[in-house]
Amino acid sequence: MVIGADGEQLGVMTPPTAIALAEEEGLDLVEVAANSRPPVCRIMDYGKYKYEQKKKAGKPAHSATLKEIKLRPGTDQHDLNFKLNNVRKFLMEGDKVKVTVMFRGREMVHTARGRTQLTEVTKQLGPIAKMENAPRMEGRFMSMILVGDREVIADLKRKEEAERAANQANDETPVEAASAPENSEENAEQGTEAQAATEDSPAVEENTAQ
Repeated sequence: MVIGADGEQLGVMTPPTAIALAEEEGLDLVEVAANSRPPVCRIMDYGKYKYEQKKKAGKPAHSATLKEIKLRPGTDQHDLNFKLNNVRKFLMEGDKVKVTVMFRGREMVHTARGRTQLTEVTKQLGPIAKMENAPRMEGRFMSMILVGDREVIADLKRKEEAERAANQANDETPVEAASAPENSEENAEQGTEAQAATEDSPAVEENTAQ
């Protein structure tokens, strides 16, 4: 699948044809989604693209801020999943996350449950999260600090970008396929009108004869 320099879907073509098309425009053919079927290539000014990437790399990095997610010893899985989604979002954006379990009253005797809950949070987040500070008690709060694994996050973002490019390429197919039934329906209507006209003809001749 080839995408033009202006983002237009040019369709599936052989590599030599795509390269020739890019050369006609004085541009390059760059593969952007090698794992999709068919692979997705884009016509672009590769030198300009690398220059812009270099400029972006030179910009100040995202200033990490410390976000906090609070849990209770009895937080159920549904609420935990909602909070975990927020933690993933923060980590993907380069922020640190402080996960805190709050204890009230007699809950202080169940601090072991809170530690288990924090361990479960780390387990469910998977490789995207690394523990910067291990769980520790601060009064009635048990907290840990998580940071994102940069290599894992970068790999996830590359995969997401490839999937978006592949989905963008595949979106064109249903539109083209949808035009055929409309033409078929139009042809069928024309055929019906022609048949009706043919059936009416004998009646006209009969009335003329009378």
